[in-house]
Parts: sequence; C-alpha cells; structure tokens
Amino acid sequence: MFVGDSLNRNQWESMVCLVQSVVPPGRKSLRKIGSLSIFRIEDYNATVEFYWAPFLVQSNSDNPDMHSVLNRIIMPGSIKNHGKNWKDVHYLVFNTYIWWMNTNTMKVLRGSFDEGDTEYDEIDRPIVYKRVLSTWSKWVNKNVNPNRTTVFFSSMSPLHIKSLDWNNSDGIKCALETTPILNQSMHLNVGTDRRLYVVAANITRNMKVPVHFIDITTLSEYRKDAHTAVHTIRQGKVLTPEQKADPATYADCIHWCLPGLPDMWNEFLYTRIISHL
Repeated sequence: MFVGDSLNRNQWESMVCLVQSVVPPGRKSLRKIGSLSIFRIEDYNATVEFYWAPFLVQSNSDNPDMHSVLNRIIMPGSIKNHGKNWKDVHYLVFNTYIWWMNTNTMKVLRGSFDEGDTEYDEIDRPIVYKRVLSTWSKWVNKNVNPNRTTVFFSSMSPLHIKSLDWNNSDGIKCALETTPILNQSMHLNVGTDRRLYVVAANITRNMKVPVHFIDITTLSEYRKDAHTAVHTIRQGKVLTPEQKADPATYADCIHWCLPGLPDMWNEFLYTRIISHL
C-alpha cells in the first residue's frame, strides 16, 4: 500500500502498470472505495493499493475527490482515523511533501474538525513537518509488526516550474524540455525544501520499527524533461487544444509521465524488497 499525496499515487500507478502486464485478462480488477484505490491480482490473491492522505495526519484536504483546498489546515497529532486503514499490510510506502509547499507557514487547527473548531495557528513549515512525522513515527512504532510489515518512506519529489532554475531564460516552465539537466555540478533549486528532507531522514533513521528511506530527490531534480507538462488531465479531463497551447498556465510540472521516472523509484523499492527476502 502506498500512502500519501498525488506523487505517491503517481508511483502507485507506475507499480500497477509494471505488474498488470503479466496478469491474464479477466484476472485483475481496479476499484475505489473512498480514500482507498485497490488493484487486485486474482491468481496471486494480491493487491497493490493507494490511500489518499496528503499530510498523513487529518486535514481539511482529505476528501479524495474534492481536495483542491487553498486554505489548508491540519491536525498534526491526529492520525488514527487514517491509520486504521493501513494495518496488516505487507509493504507500506509513505510520503508527504507537495501539499506543504503552497505557503511558508502551515495552519494548525486549535481543537478538532469533528467538534467544528475553525481557529488555527500559523507555524513555520519545518516545525509542523517534524510534528507530523513524529506523530506518524509513533503510530508506526505502536501499530506495525516488523515481522509482517516492511515500511518505506519516500523523500520529496521536486518540481520544475521555473525554467530559470536551470538557466533556460526562454523556457515556459517544464514545457518542451526534452533532455535532463546535464550539468551535474550545477546547484539546483527546483522546489525542494531540504529542511524537510533532513527532518524525514533523521526521524526515519531513529525509529524502533525499521523504516527504509527511499531517496528519490537528487536524481529526480535533474529530470526537467520527465513531467507530464501539457499532456495531462485537469480536474479529471484531458486538456483542450486551447489549454495545451497555453503551457504557462496549464503545464503540469509536478507530476511525472508514465512510463517514466516513477518506474525508477519502483526499481529502488523492488530492489529493497527482493534484497530482504
């Protein structure tokens, strides 16, 4: 099961594509139940699942179908409602990042959504990120049996929204980019908050239950050419020709093409799984 935001869903889609090609027709199915998407392979009694929880903890962005929330508010200490769906899975792959990047501060609810509370505090992003991953790590330590379940945490996936970041003054976001960033000595600043990277690396390193930190960040930073750009969907629909002609507005420079880079992330995951069998 992949748990997290749309980048983890991107990796889940990659994994489904990779495994489904060897499953006979009629012996596989895909269904969606609320926040959970389930790909089932009948002959192996196996599932590859994705659970939508962009902050891992409870937030006002948890609706899997209507989550374009600009005023994002989270409850850093509340994870049980999500966590009950993650138990007894053989492989858990977590991430949380892109939904943190709209603002420099995060809105933290005072009280509970269930009680109708609406007041919040605004706190610096790395502080709240550490609180959330501390809540998550306590849940993992308490609820995961490492003899049954292997836990992974993926580092952040970068975004290539400003072409000046790789010295292309004539570029329009990531649109029309056809090669990776080839200068590997260049210092890249492509939407990666390294403060959050450090928090995630440190917390996963010091947990009671072993967590494998999958470091996808640096290799992905070079792949300005690998995003869906205008070959994407927006609110469930393929872009119109008029929208495709306006990449400055509509190019998706966050998510990735398939086949593509998320397949490589899954190669890392697969290698870790196989090496521990």
